[in-house]
Amino acid sequence: MDLMTAMDISATGMAAERIRLNVISMNLANAQTTKTEEGIPYQRRTVIFRTTPLSRLFPVRSYFAQVLQDYLDSEVDGVKVERIEKMGGDFRQVYDPAHPDADENGYVLYPNINLVEEMVNMLEASRSYEANVTAVKAAKSMALKAMEIGR
Repeated sequence: MDLMTAMDISATGMAAERIRLNVISMNLANAQTTKTEEGIPYQRRTVIFRTTPLSRLFPVRSYFAQVLQDYLDSEVDGVKVERIEKMGGDFRQVYDPAHPDADENGYVLYPNINLVEEMVNMLEASRSYEANVTAVKAAKSMALKAMEIGR
């Protein structure tokens, strides 16, 4: 595997984790949203990743690279976001008869979002993004060292 491929793999990971961080941020921002456009509380969302061959994620750089890839017949995979999915589950019921969205019994339905779980997910996504950045920096450093050797 060449250094550009290593950087491409890390780039797919960074792009996927960026989307995951955005979804987690959206969950945190809507943790108290009792009514959406559908008339129900906000539903927690999660990101589903899928491995995908790099050749489908990035266009082939040259004819030679495509022929070589076909000859080697070994696909290198990256990651992409397959979908963003609403998570099922019961809404939290909180007794607050003064709330404008309270039902006839005085209960308000809140989103099925656990703030602690979302923060842990955010830390995990952030660390994954940082790991991919470190891999890109390592590949860049190796490329620069290889160029110095070639002088």
